[in-house]
Amino acid sequence: MAAPADLEEQTPIHGEGVEPTTHWLDGLYAPVREELSAPSLEVIGNLPSSLCGTYLRNGPNPLFTPISRYHIFDGDGMVHGVSFDGEGGASYRNRWVRSRGLAAEQAARKSVYGGLSEFIIPPAEIASEYGMMKNTANTNVVSHAGKILALMEACPPIELAANLATVGEYSFGGKLEGAMTAHPKFDPRTGEMIFFGYGPFPPYLRVHSTDAAGNLTWSTEVELLGPVMMHDFIVTDSRVIIFDLPAVFDVPAMLQGGNGIRWEPERGTRIGVLERGAPGDAVQWIEVDPFWVFHFLNAHDEGDSVIATGCRAPKLNVDFSENPSLEIIEPMLHRWTIDLANGTVSDEPLADEAGDFPRINDNYAGLAHRYGYVGHTRRWGSDEVEFDGVTKHDLSTGRTETHVYGPDHVCGEAVFAVDPDRATDEDGGWLLNFVTNRSTKQSRLVVLDAATLETAAEVVLPQRVPFGFHGNFVASGR
Repeated sequence: MAAPADLEEQTPIHGEGVEPTTHWLDGLYAPVREELSAPSLEVIGNLPSSLCGTYLRNGPNPLFTPISRYHIFDGDGMVHGVSFDGEGGASYRNRWVRSRGLAAEQAARKSVYGGLSEFIIPPAEIASEYGMMKNTANTNVVSHAGKILALMEACPPIELAANLATVGEYSFGGKLEGAMTAHPKFDPRTGEMIFFGYGPFPPYLRVHSTDAAGNLTWSTEVELLGPVMMHDFIVTDSRVIIFDLPAVFDVPAMLQGGNGIRWEPERGTRIGVLERGAPGDAVQWIEVDPFWVFHFLNAHDEGDSVIATGCRAPKLNVDFSENPSLEIIEPMLHRWTIDLANGTVSDEPLADEAGDFPRINDNYAGLAHRYGYVGHTRRWGSDEVEFDGVTKHDLSTGRTETHVYGPDHVCGEAVFAVDPDRATDEDGGWLLNFVTNRSTKQSRLVVLDAATLETAAEVVLPQRVPFGFHGNFVASGR
């Protein structure tokens, strides 16, 4: 995709330096200060000629020292991209997502917004022009219908150009009301994008879809018991599956600078199933025991049942402070069988080790599939996680295989890039991941063969890439 001709390369922006007041601003989490464009990178090994396109990954990178308690969810979005030319070469660039809130802070030359740990309303003149909440757009970056969208779940998407310059907030031609999840789903058969938006005020949940051209074609409100945090969901060939979990918003507490989310298992927990395109009041709710999921793997239809997989935890640690509780809550890969005819749900573990950031070959999204790739952890703490590899799960046999990047290496989410030469094989592709050496602070983009988990190549990056969240591979020509 070419950048708009009238959108010039934006001048790099720099803060005054971010003081590491918490571990979320130190070490491998520390923000980088420069926006770089590196046209030719060192490659160790040989990049596959079939790997042609751009790997994009989003994550928090605060420009200014926070004025409130800071959590990793609060940082300004920064997208890092590595492009592959299909001839063995690779290039890199990174850019801040220049939201209106970030523009307000640049004008003030300091942070003026609080965050999840401590919500602070900015001065009236800033709030009236730039909004009461900053759109950090720091959680995911996706490509659909020729547009690149940077996402965070509390606000609308922000469109980026192909060179990662910020275009501005995107509303699907003025039709989108409210926020957009950072985890939209894509139908590999139709090209549709299905997503939802939630918020602390009614209507608490809207579900949407667009066609392959990016036109908003379906929007409906789904009634919830109250305002809840809803990070992810799943879709099948014909259905949307909603998880109404008891992470409840406490708006008065949030406005007073306190914890804005409470875990209330006594409130009840429900799984909702809605036919795609149907009105929201047609949702079928099934009561289940309380649990929490940040990220789902996939789901598919089996007659009157839905088979879903994701990384399930017994609860959510809602202490988003700089010094959270010491309770360790480990998510593990699970399978749910949702029986719509009988209104029941069964739940079974698929792993006995903690893991998260699950991904699949997206050509199988919403369809029956065999393989899943889950972030492997050397340590799952109460307030931070160290991913050091990726585990391949064979959901048919129960077998697993793990690749660890190195004894002193930390990685993020492994993203699947389809190999056109092996497109008929579900695991015919490459796993892309930013990996950082803790000792040297050097980051590389590591390419694994998704079938064997063997290293195909490594791309040496010109600067450290801080630990971040989610991304995707955009094949050339898409």
